[in-house]
Amino acid sequence: MTAPKTAHSAYFSLHPQLQKNIVQQLGWRSLRPVQEASIPPLLQGHDAVILAPTAGGKTESALFPLLSRVLEDNPGEGPNILYLCPLKALINNLLPRLQELARLASRDAFAWHGEVSQSARSGFLKEPQTILLTTPESLQVILTRKNIDPKELFGQLQAVIIDEVHAFCGDDRGDQLSALLHQLDHYTGR
Repeated sequence: MTAPKTAHSAYFSLHPQLQKNIVQQLGWRSLRPVQEASIPPLLQGHDAVILAPTAGGKTESALFPLLSRVLEDNPGEGPNILYLCPLKALINNLLPRLQELARLASRDAFAWHGEVSQSARSGFLKEPQTILLTTPESLQVILTRKNIDPKELFGQLQAVIIDEVHAFCGDDRGDQLSALLHQLDHYTGR
């Protein structure tokens, strides 16, 4: 396999380890247009809304540049990327894929919701993975648990991904999500 063909590809701005593993482990020869477009602003730390059809490459569009930033910045232990989903079923479906993508950067992903065992959650708190997938409701539980210091847990947070953002619009869950994001800003000093 070779690197994506276009010399001007945003692929070449990703961390070298990620470049190598996208080609060698995923077998990709090129990026999709939405992935090319998302890399520059996300590498620069900008907010972005990524729109593409189902199976259009949105997950990789967000994760490739964010994992590249994690590799470049080496921010330390703790979740560096918070991945919020509206449903536990979506989290359970996404977890294996996010774990595969995280491994491209020698990292891992963890799902936290009501069906995850207490022992698994305790393990995460002792050794947090780079990507934390959760629902807003479970994030609220995390932020209010007495045995968790949110400033310590989320002190190395670099990015928040909100999947299926339209599911939060126009109801109480959207208000809850907004309040949680403000809390995270406070805990992370942003």
